[in-house]
Amino acid sequence: MSSTRTSVAFHVSEPVAAAVAGGRPVVALESTIFTHGLPRPRNLEVALEAEERLRSQGILPATIGVFAGVPTVGLSLEQITSLSNDGAVKKVSLRDLPVMAALQLHGGTTVAATAFLAHRAGIKVFSTGGLGGVHHGAATSFDESADMTTLATTPIIVVSAGVKSILDVAATLERFETLNIPVIGYKTKKYPGFYVSDSGFEIEYAVNTPDEVAAICSARDDLHIESAILLANPIAEDKQFPPAELDDILSRAWAEAEKNGISGKDTTPFLLDFIQRASNGRSVNVNVDVYRSNVSLGGEVASALTR
Repeated sequence: MSSTRTSVAFHVSEPVAAAVAGGRPVVALESTIFTHGLPRPRNLEVALEAEERLRSQGILPATIGVFAGVPTVGLSLEQITSLSNDGAVKKVSLRDLPVMAALQLHGGTTVAATAFLAHRAGIKVFSTGGLGGVHHGAATSFDESADMTTLATTPIIVVSAGVKSILDVAATLERFETLNIPVIGYKTKKYPGFYVSDSGFEIEYAVNTPDEVAAICSARDDLHIESAILLANPIAEDKQFPPAELDDILSRAWAEAEKNGISGKDTTPFLLDFIQRASNGRSVNVNVDVYRSNVSLGGEVASALTR
């Protein structure tokens, strides 16, 4: 009998279903990083490298996305390649999954959608680049990422390099606290700022080993707490974007956005594109370094969970 598990709602590949059932380590990976986050052809290279990085650690990668309307946990090489090269792929958050299914569309899943599907498939660890959070001006625009509310009800470990630098970090950390989502630094209490190792904000807890992360996860599950654990893994200082230069670019990016009347959901892609152009593509290299580090740490945590 095949161990592939398919429901009306979503599909779990046979290797992923077998690994989860057998208690072997699996790490979930999102697809928006290669459908929307990186330029071609580097997007596909990074997607495949992340999977190979995990396999070299003895971990099964489970890249998650929507293919022809089917939310899929464990995309095939052919599916990843197809999504990477399709300019019409939609960016899919949790709210969009039923629409994608009904209309049979292709989609790259965000942190919210990926975490939800990973948990539904029984995966305990998810590595990503940066999280969504509270946008500047959210007090009047109510512009907050669905990542936060989804992670408040999704018991998974999310390895990231903090929230994206363009967000209101202070407000985001406050919202994590309100939503009962613990934020734990990996070998640091300085909360990372994605492109930089220190956002300027401190967090309360730090761990020094993957086994400590696994112990926290076990305690959470024993208490039947349903929120995610956010493991903040800063980029190495020698690989970060120069902080002063980033501040200057961000100031110019915000000024340009205001000048052009950019607002709402158009703000994030505009700012990220501005940063990429202003840095002559160096921000993309930092993005990739961030992702590599988080993928590797996710593999170590997944291994610790199976010990």
